[in-house]
Amino acid sequence: MPRTRRRDSPERLYESRSRSRSRSRHRHRQPESYRHRAERSRSRRPSPPRRHRLRSSRRQRRSSSSLRRRPHRRREPTRSPSVVDDSDGHLVYRVGDLLQGRYRILSTLGEGTFGKVVQVRDSQRDRVSALKIIKNIDKYREAAKLEINVLERLAYKGSAGRHLCVQMLDWFDYHGHMCISFEMLGLSVFEFLKDNNYQPYPMPHVRHMGYQLIQAVRFLHENKLTHTDLKPENILFVNSDYDIEYDSRRKRDVRRVKNPDIKLIDFGSATFDHEHHSTVVSTRHYRAPEVILELGWAQPCDVWSIGCILIELYLGYALFQTHDNREHLAMMERILGPLPARMVERTKTKYFYRGKLVWSEKSSSARYVRDNCRPLRRFARSDEAEHRELLDVVEASLEYDPARRPTLAQLIQMPFFSSVDPPAAPVAEKERTYSLSR
Repeated sequence: MPRTRRRDSPERLYESRSRSRSRSRHRHRQPESYRHRAERSRSRRPSPPRRHRLRSSRRQRRSSSSLRRRPHRRREPTRSPSVVDDSDGHLVYRVGDLLQGRYRILSTLGEGTFGKVVQVRDSQRDRVSALKIIKNIDKYREAAKLEINVLERLAYKGSAGRHLCVQMLDWFDYHGHMCISFEMLGLSVFEFLKDNNYQPYPMPHVRHMGYQLIQAVRFLHENKLTHTDLKPENILFVNSDYDIEYDSRRKRDVRRVKNPDIKLIDFGSATFDHEHHSTVVSTRHYRAPEVILELGWAQPCDVWSIGCILIELYLGYALFQTHDNREHLAMMERILGPLPARMVERTKTKYFYRGKLVWSEKSSSARYVRDNCRPLRRFARSDEAEHRELLDVVEASLEYDPARRPTLAQLIQMPFFSSVDPPAAPVAEKERTYSLSR
């Protein structure tokens, strides 16, 4: 007997249709995104206590605010953020700063176009020294490297302290600033003169300082080197302690340095014989005539500068106080006589016409030259023999023609220096190497 299909009730039929629609919807449903699944899973978890919810919300706010406050910045790979230069290229520092993990800054000693000099304590060697911090400018940095090379060569050639040139202790590059550590010395000859109201040095001190200066520069010349920037500012006392004495002639107290020993500094412009010689060298007041006339220069230009320094120590003021080439030449002719015709004929400068200096005698400059310049021998402070002997040295040093100007070996044999005891023979020293090629 065939089976008859049972007729379902309306309720049962409705349930079966609902199940089929549900299966169809489930079959065609799109996959859930990660966010929806995460939300659905979180909704199934039991909610944490209120205290934990507050902590997590605070942590989220703190992390989001820190991200807003600290945007990403590109770091400098070669320079620490704490190292700052001013607009002129000087290193900005404070007393107490530590450089190279070794040099503690104690005070500022001086400032120049090259940079600054500070007093530091070397923690490794437990001593106080002078640190020359060069500007972070290419030309000064290169000049400092040349000075380091010269100082290392001089130390290699001579015993420490025997050649009367400043001793370099160390050097390093501090974020673009070349730094050179030197032995600690006293005031410069010029600074002491200025602090003493430009009172001339006593004759024994002039003789002693002149002798040591000639010895120092002679050592340079023997090693085929010209300093090119000799001046009182670059001559430092080893110790500038002084006594106070009463000068009855001037009716005032004056300072007298206890120890007139000196050392020569600043070799940034020093030039070897084989190197390129720039057209202009030396500070104005100590510049030789061959430099002004652009006739070329060599070691004799240092001899001229020494003559200018000796007369300044003797008088208390510079012999050629000018800032103009034409006026400078007029002063020379007023004090030393006319320049040689052979030098005038060779120069390509326009200071002369038909063998004579182009110079107006009615100008204010001419009046200044007439009032302040006179023949060299009339600058003598006394008629005593030692005064005449000093002027003999100055006159020989201020010879116009560099070919006829005496060498330092000849100059030191003149009678003015005969009473000076020669220095002890230098002690042989172990050879050292230098690291900057030139």
